[in-house]
Amino acid sequence: MSVQRILIFLLAALLAACGKPEPIVIGFIAGLSNRTTDTGEAARNALTLAIEERNAAGGIGGRPLQLLVGDDGQDAATAHQAMQALIRARPAVIVGPYTSAMADVILPLADAAGVVVLSPVITAMHFVGKDDMLIRLNRSTRDNAADYARVLAERGLHRLAVAYDVRNRAFSESWLAELRSQFPAYGGEVIAAVEFESAADTMFSEVAARLLETEPDGLLFIANAVDVARLAQQTRKLSPNVPLAAAEWAASEQLVELGGQAVNGLLIAQSHDRTNEAPRFTAFRDAYRARFQRDPGYSAIASYDAGIVLFQALERRKSGQSVKDAVLRHGPYPGLQHLIEIDAFGDSTRPIHFAEIRDGQFVLVR
Repeated sequence: MSVQRILIFLLAALLAACGKPEPIVIGFIAGLSNRTTDTGEAARNALTLAIEERNAAGGIGGRPLQLLVGDDGQDAATAHQAMQALIRARPAVIVGPYTSAMADVILPLADAAGVVVLSPVITAMHFVGKDDMLIRLNRSTRDNAADYARVLAERGLHRLAVAYDVRNRAFSESWLAELRSQFPAYGGEVIAAVEFESAADTMFSEVAARLLETEPDGLLFIANAVDVARLAQQTRKLSPNVPLAAAEWAASEQLVELGGQAVNGLLIAQSHDRTNEAPRFTAFRDAYRARFQRDPGYSAIASYDAGIVLFQALERRKSGQSVKDAVLRHGPYPGLQHLIEIDAFGDSTRPIHFAEIRDGQFVLVR
């Protein structure tokens, strides 16, 4: 090789070394243009904050993190298109989705492409115990329904009427099946189950009337925050004092904002303790408030935890190790409120906290 060629080679190598390091692409997919935008936007905000903080600290091995956002619209065709676009960007991982119905759509695409899907919140039983590209950071519907069955029975609610949203059928039917299976052990019975499809023109007054005609001890709604608020409002017009409960899916800030007085007394479970004053959690809460001018809800907290898991796994990942294997092997992970341990199937769990809405606030009751 001539001296001139050697100099050109060395100059090219030097310029490459001085260039900006290639970013690590992190995909994100959630509902950002539909009736569950509250959870999707809060999740995106929290992951954005986590990435900003990590980049300010030097990224991963000197490489910055780049967030690419996809909107599933809570619609199968939209989710399919958004997921394909994310996969083409060759992300290290995709954080999301935030409903089980959308997981049904995007997981086959992730499996085919070999891309890890890190979901902070999905719970449906048919995602549990599977050797696939999905990693879950939440409890299962079996876990949650069992706790609800016990708490509802302790409150004297043994004859329950349930309304459930079939637009997120993968979640709602799994949740209802688990409740029906476990409620009898506590002397409880689901005496009526009324399905509806979430939409702006859904006749919630008719759903409420059908539930109440069975003369139940209480009503349970398996639906998003917007629809639970509307169901509660229609129910209160017909029966002001019937006890209400909702599945954990609805436990966002939007529930109290939209529900008003109608959701007072409603029982709901949450995956975090809002009263927690541990320094790690309060630092996140304060940073989130400063950045987005609102409190973080459950999807925000779970998504920030996903960032914690992802960053530690990528930082400790060995040469040639897949991202999935890194996530499975390099825990446990120090979540905001609990230690996150992930099993060989990519399943995890979280504590659960029951709250009652009182005067526009979630008040822990157990």
